[in-house]
Amino acid sequence: MFRPLELFIGLRYTRAKRRNHFISFISLTSMLGIALGITALITVLSVMNGFQQELRGRILAMTAHATLSRWDGPITDWRTVRDQALGHPGVQGGAPYIRGEAMLNNASLVSGALIQGILPAEEQQVSDIGGKMVQGSLDDLRPGAFGIVLGQELANALGVGLGDKVTVITPQANVTPAGILPRLKRFDVVGLFKAGMYEYDRGLALAHVADVGKLFQLPEGAVSGVRLRLTDLFQAPRLARELTSQLPEGYLARDWTQDHASFFRAVQIEKTAMFVILTLIVAVAAFNIVSALVMVVTDKQADIAILRTLGATPFSIMGIFIVQGITIGLVGTLLGLLGGVSLATHVDVVVPFIERALGIKFLAPDVYLISDLPSQVQWGDVSTIGLVAFGLATLATLYPAWRAARTQPAEALRYE
Repeated sequence: MFRPLELFIGLRYTRAKRRNHFISFISLTSMLGIALGITALITVLSVMNGFQQELRGRILAMTAHATLSRWDGPITDWRTVRDQALGHPGVQGGAPYIRGEAMLNNASLVSGALIQGILPAEEQQVSDIGGKMVQGSLDDLRPGAFGIVLGQELANALGVGLGDKVTVITPQANVTPAGILPRLKRFDVVGLFKAGMYEYDRGLALAHVADVGKLFQLPEGAVSGVRLRLTDLFQAPRLARELTSQLPEGYLARDWTQDHASFFRAVQIEKTAMFVILTLIVAVAAFNIVSALVMVVTDKQADIAILRTLGATPFSIMGIFIVQGITIGLVGTLLGLLGGVSLATHVDVVVPFIERALGIKFLAPDVYLISDLPSQVQWGDVSTIGLVAFGLATLATLYPAWRAARTQPAEALRYE
């Protein structure tokens, strides 16, 4: 704990006009450097949090939080499985699905796609695909009508639109007197969707679960699995394990973190790397305090000697300069936190203003998945950044303060 003497003199040295204005300039640049580094760190991490949240929302709009399936084949009694899963307090809804790969053909254009059979009446319980439709509706998928809903990019690649027909070719084959022929079926395009994720817009097609079951020769009423929506998507791994233990043997539960583990792990690694890199910028600014305080100690040799002759202990001298360094670090940290939070919460205003002023577009909508810079301030990140920056500034004060405490009064006053 600092005594009133150390606090008074340390604060007085901080705000006093020095004979050497260069020392004041170094102190000011150290303070501003810490503030700018913290501002950049908070803003960058907030934008990365916003990107992560936006991409996670787009992915989960198309996929379920968890899926139930069997190890040994399709599920024949999916309603029983779904009802049993809905009995868990962490499960909000469930819907069946059939999934398989196929080739889509229109005239001379061919494209691979993932065919997913859904039950339109139940699908809204587990995904937001209905809100992503740009033409048509999921309700147009009726059993036996063999209608299909394509992603916008997939439809463009095939050169089809609403009301056109596409031929779906499956890996299964029919044995006929003419030989082995691939299975194929004509589907009518009844809708187009745009999820905002190229992976889905280019490679996903939806059809009624009954039609897809016939296409892939599944037993009547059988499905690949049951998709679930959970009350808390961040608890998906735990809830998936609990569901697996409650279901009969042979069932498997997968959650969205497993399906997209590599993507979200890469985002987290990138966020960590950016934190380390930008923290080094804060560290450089913080250790400028060393230079400033070393020069202050040299400038105040006579004052230190007089204080020592009046009875000040080495620890008191050390405390004086620690107070001075901590004050510089604290002010810089507070300014940086204020500037970082203010900028991060107004990115949606600042970035468009810069784009208009410079006549450029940072994220072109025809190139990037997201055309606007999203931002999400996480107070845990803000507090961590503040503590790290203040800790580095405090650490930078120790050597100059220790050097001041070692000043010998006789040597300092020899030439005074």
